[in-house]
Amino acid sequence: MGRRAVGVGAVVGVEAVAVGPGGEDAEAHEEQEEEECADHGRNHAFTLILPPVAEKSVFVDFLPYPCDSGRVLTNVAVIAFDGVAPFELGILCEAFGIDRTDDGVPAIDFAVCAEDDRPMRTSMGFTLQAAHGLDRVAEADLVAIPAIKGGMASDAVVDAIRAAAARGARLMSVCSGSFVLGQAGLLDGRECTTHWMHTERLQREYPLAKVVPEVLYVDAGQVVTGAGSAAGLDAALHIWRQEYGAAVANTIARRAVVPPYRDGGQAQYIARAVPDCDADTLRPLLTWILENLAEDHSVEALAKRALMSPRTFARRFRDETGTTPHHWVTRQRVNAAEELLERTEQPIEWIAGEVGFGNAATLRHHFVRVRGVSPQSYRRQFAC
Repeated sequence: MGRRAVGVGAVVGVEAVAVGPGGEDAEAHEEQEEEECADHGRNHAFTLILPPVAEKSVFVDFLPYPCDSGRVLTNVAVIAFDGVAPFELGILCEAFGIDRTDDGVPAIDFAVCAEDDRPMRTSMGFTLQAAHGLDRVAEADLVAIPAIKGGMASDAVVDAIRAAAARGARLMSVCSGSFVLGQAGLLDGRECTTHWMHTERLQREYPLAKVVPEVLYVDAGQVVTGAGSAAGLDAALHIWRQEYGAAVANTIARRAVVPPYRDGGQAQYIARAVPDCDADTLRPLLTWILENLAEDHSVEALAKRALMSPRTFARRFRDETGTTPHHWVTRQRVNAAEELLERTEQPIEWIAGEVGFGNAATLRHHFVRVRGVSPQSYRRQFAC
């Protein structure tokens, strides 16, 4: 739990910096870094691997659980309570509760649990009733906490969460569900996040927590905290990807009609969270990049294709995606490499060229930063 990550995952011991709104000096520094790192987008062998454009926070990317402890995620319990937010509860049901075995997704024993069988009033005013009690939580590999109005749960719920943590279960919260984890003492000394409207209160109420504002989610090993609403689905897909690999996570994302990957360090709020399909946005360019990963994707080349100056392009890109061109392109290439490692027996050198890294050494460098494990180790774990 002491490992920290630069980017989406990193070599042990490298410190991370959360990325958030900054002043003109920070923006100028970032643009300078973007220009210095532009050659990362070129499809040729490198004699020098430059550092990433921006040091993204803020979650720890451990080896998948099957590698670490022999465990595989098979059992998920979601705890509901009076004041539960139905949308966030629905996100957890969507992520873990739907049977997708026909699509090749592993079966999950899923349950919504509550302190008793009385109807619970949601934050939206209607009631719901859970089919399982808190005793069901004792079976779960993952215990998930949706958002709660007011941020406080009963003693029985808190005790069930503490017991789950003590036996080694993984804990996950969505939005203000992080307050319940704080109430249980599980945020002390850990990096965590919540909806940007509540980060200051979370830090104030749980001063031993290391609250990271603005990011989508934080993976601190045993405890994963997601930000507001839909970011909970990003965190859930992150867990699926850790447990079962890229192909399974992408299948779930495709069924839910959401992006298969947004990294934890991405900003919670950006100028246009979902780019319009009009010609004056970057969506056509992003689609082209995904279809042509082996092409030159330096800032200069992409700016030229977008008919912008490199400086204007870099600023527009962050406005529409919440991250930098270099970071976005690198992560798409790693995603593509993950799927090729899972689905093909092609050598690493071939995969590196196919996804645009140019050579095996560059692929390994970025893959280890993102996944915390080498491409060969990843293939041994997740190859179909």
